[in-house]
Amino acid sequence: MSGMHFVEMSEGEFLKEATGIVEKAQSRGLCLRVMGSLAVYINSVNNGYGDVFRSLARFGEGMPLFTDLDLAAYVKQRDHIDKLFKEMSFEPDAMVNSIFGHKRLIYYHPERKYHTDVFLNRLEFSHDVEFGEKPGSGRLELGYPTISPTDIVLEKLQIHQINRKDLIDLIMVFIVHDVQERSTRNAVDGAYIARILSDDWGFWYDATTNLSMVKTLLDEFTKEGKLKAGLSQTAMQRVDKLLNMVMSCPKSRNWEKRAKAGTNKPWFKEVDDVVR
Repeated sequence: MSGMHFVEMSEGEFLKEATGIVEKAQSRGLCLRVMGSLAVYINSVNNGYGDVFRSLARFGEGMPLFTDLDLAAYVKQRDHIDKLFKEMSFEPDAMVNSIFGHKRLIYYHPERKYHTDVFLNRLEFSHDVEFGEKPGSGRLELGYPTISPTDIVLEKLQIHQINRKDLIDLIMVFIVHDVQERSTRNAVDGAYIARILSDDWGFWYDATTNLSMVKTLLDEFTKEGKLKAGLSQTAMQRVDKLLNMVMSCPKSRNWEKRAKAGTNKPWFKEVDDVVR
């Protein structure tokens, strides 16, 4: 973790700051939603599992929980979002925002306590996670103040080389949220995830691999006494339910065609993160 910069606020202060930004945007008719680990933490706290999240120590015992603030928004509201952050005295990353501003914006806290990434319309890393393009009818309206639990799961499952902290985030999602076959505000929409993966073999491959790794880490935490057996069993059942839905969902011709090549050709995008 050499060179990693953590948020210079307590978890409570950071949560309050992030939700305050979302609320301020909402008051102006702008759709901003929290993504990433903070989204998992917010939903954990709101559902009574904040202590469980903290106990799993994403970066290790005694280490902070968060490195930055990730937000999702619509590109059609980009100029108004830029104005909002400047009014809050955040410093824009001029180079990044000018080159990548059609899909991503970066701002620095006035006291450099953290930086903010704003992803527009979609998350583009190993695999794409789509949020939609039109305010009022996209996926960002499915959750508040965070993106929906469904999109949090996709955000984590798209990672090709997933690490322990992201697996912990997924464990917490499955502890907090049930997996269902339809869209609800506080559940993971397994049918939607299955449909997305049924048309993209590469995403399917990484997602199912990552879900298997979640199960392995759940077993490890249970054996080590880091997670109560009841919570581990609940999460395990939900992971299995999602896996069964993904496996049984009929696959498209695109999926079938790409599956023939398997891992003999690249199935994910190389992540070349912007320099901060």
